Amino acid sequence: MKTATGPLPSITDSSPRAHSADAGQPFALPEAIASNGSRLHGKRVAMIMFSFYPSDPRPRRAADALLKEGASVDLICLRDENAPSREVLNGINVRRIAIEHRRGGKLAYAWQYFAFIVACAVILSRRTLTHRYDLVYVHNMPDILVFSGLVPKIMGARVVLDQHDPMPELMSAIFGVGGDSFYVQILKRLEKLSFNCADLVLTVNRACERIFTTRSCRPGKVGVVMNAPDGRLFPLHAPSATRPGRSPQDSFVIMYHGSLVERNGLDLAVQALVPVLKTCPAAELRIYGKATPFLNHVLAQAASLGLGESVRYLGTKRLEDLAGEIEKCDVGIIPNQRNAFTDINTPTRIFEYLALGKPVIAPSTPGILDYFSEDSLLLFETGDAADLARQLEYVAHNYENAVEVAERGQQIYLQHTWQQERTTLVNLVGALFRGKEART
Repeated sequence: MKTATGPLPSITDSSPRAHSADAGQPFALPEAIASNGSRLHGKRVAMIMFSFYPSDPRPRRAADALLKEGASVDLICLRDENAPSREVLNGINVRRIAIEHRRGGKLAYAWQYFAFIVACAVILSRRTLTHRYDLVYVHNMPDILVFSGLVPKIMGARVVLDQHDPMPELMSAIFGVGGDSFYVQILKRLEKLSFNCADLVLTVNRACERIFTTRSCRPGKVGVVMNAPDGRLFPLHAPSATRPGRSPQDSFVIMYHGSLVERNGLDLAVQALVPVLKTCPAAELRIYGKATPFLNHVLAQAASLGLGESVRYLGTKRLEDLAGEIEKCDVGIIPNQRNAFTDINTPTRIFEYLALGKPVIAPSTPGILDYFSEDSLLLFETGDAADLARQLEYVAHNYENAVEVAERGQQIYLQHTWQQERTTLVNLVGALFRGKEART
């Protein structure tokens, strides 16, 4: 795949990539969803997440959407050391459980999940005795967290399971095991059991929808609500061909933000920077995210390659502050390694860069090619540092052309803004109650 030089292919190209991106097609909700508005006034919602609130963006957006439709929301999550155990935050009744969340082996994950599921089940069972919930909204991971809502479900509550990540593929990537391994097969069975417990399964893109409807449930049970960025935090900016540096000798800022783990390929970005510096000596890779052992490995790698000040770790930034950092960069990168999880992932970071008008370099994986083509995103062969370097050099020396690609990518983003995805979410949840109320 070569896009750095020569003309860009037409969006109407009949190649599989151009066809799969659906670029140029107007956004439209499925007719059955778009024609039925939904209001959740008076509905009581319990939301459960094995992560931190409000720092986890997808649960934050979902809770806010349900609240604005008139529901009351009680949210149970993990507690970090600086947060209170109980508070009302932006209208959400938050209860935090003090269970340490740390990366580790399979048994460490299993113990943390088990303890949290039991705690949530006890809390929801007690609350159900005093006031019934209409909806239990569960965010994976883990999938089996959905079983903490069994008592409310028995008492008539609807259950939504929001699948941020497919656990078999993610755990296969984390632990380096094959899809046929005993551990992954167990996760697939638990996924199916969890889907059976839910009334509605939500997921983040078409690739995950295909996987889930093939192996775990019927197609009509799965809805797609993409991880679009909050437009209030990432306001739309028109792409601009003007940047602080215009020649190879001037500053060229490459930005990475996100989880600093091996599968996300930060080491690949460092390798790619070596040849880029030969033609663009002032290139600089800026890294944002929570420090991890893998980050230490990458920084040591950068030092061994003599990259010095060309690689800068700038720490963790709140969502509210990331937009300002993106505005300072020339190009955003998604340098994923190839594995079962990254193949189906559609990183939200792509939309965050595009919302602010920045060119993006991303891997040519199915989860991305479902939405983008070579005409709307700067693509590289997944896991190939040399191909990533080629695209970085292309952006550095052909910035106006890269911005034209970003303009077309932004049109794809405009088909999947959070305002539109929010409407899909609210209507899918509302349909659960319309069916229930029609029967009563």
